[in-house]
Amino acid sequence: MGKKAVAEMNRLGIMIDVSHPSKEAMKQMIALSKAPIIASHSSARALCDHSRNLDDEQLMLMKENGGVIQTVAFSSYLNTEKHEAKAAYMKGIYQKVADSLDVEWFERSQFGSLTDEQRATFMENYPKVIQIGKDLATKMPDAPEGVSVSDFVDHIDYMVKLIGIDHVGISSDFDGGGGIEGWSDASETFNVTLELVKRGYTEEEIQKLWSGNLLRVLDEVQNLATTLAQG
Repeated sequence: MGKKAVAEMNRLGIMIDVSHPSKEAMKQMIALSKAPIIASHSSARALCDHSRNLDDEQLMLMKENGGVIQTVAFSSYLNTEKHEAKAAYMKGIYQKVADSLDVEWFERSQFGSLTDEQRATFMENYPKVIQIGKDLATKMPDAPEGVSVSDFVDHIDYMVKLIGIDHVGISSDFDGGGGIEGWSDASETFNVTLELVKRGYTEEEIQKLWSGNLLRVLDEVQNLATTLAQG
C-alpha cells in the first residue's frame, strides 16, 4: 500500500515528506519516487543525535534525489543537552509562577486525565504563566543557556557544506512546539536572516533557504504530474 501511495502522490503532484518515517522507509521512498522529496522539518543527525534528524547517508541521498531538507527550529532537534537542561529549569519556574497566581499547572503527560473544565482553565492561564516565567528567567543568573538562532544556523551551515545550498531550507514548526531563543515566533524571523548574513550567506543563497528551494521542488513535483497525465 505504501508503494502504491508513493506512485499516487507522484501522479497527483503531491510532495512526499520524510521527516517522520524511519530511515529504511525514507530510503524506499527515494528509490520509488520519480520526483524529488522533502524533509519538511528535520536537522542534521551529526550535530544532534535525535531520531528525527537525518544522518549523513540520508542527507546525501536527499541531494542525489534533488530534494530539500528544512532545518527546524525545534530545540530538542538542534541541541538535546541544552534543550533538556533549560526545560528542566523552566519546569520549576513555571510551577512557581502558577503557584503564585493560585492556578493549577499540569505536565503534558497529565492532559489525558484532565476534565474539560480543567483543560479549558489551563489553556486560558497557559500564555500568562509562560510569559511571566520567561521574563523571570531572563533575570536569573543561574538560568541555563537555551537553544538559540546560532545553534539553528549551525545545522544550516553543516548541511550546506555537505550537500549544497540548493538542498537546504528553513522550518519553524511553530504550530508543533517549535521555537528557540531569538526565533520564538514570526515577529523574530529577521534574526535568522541576520545570522545568515553575519555568516556570509548572499542574498541569493538566503532566498533559496527561505523558500526558493522548496518552491523549486514543488514545481518539479507538479511538472512530473503534468507529464504523467499527458501519458
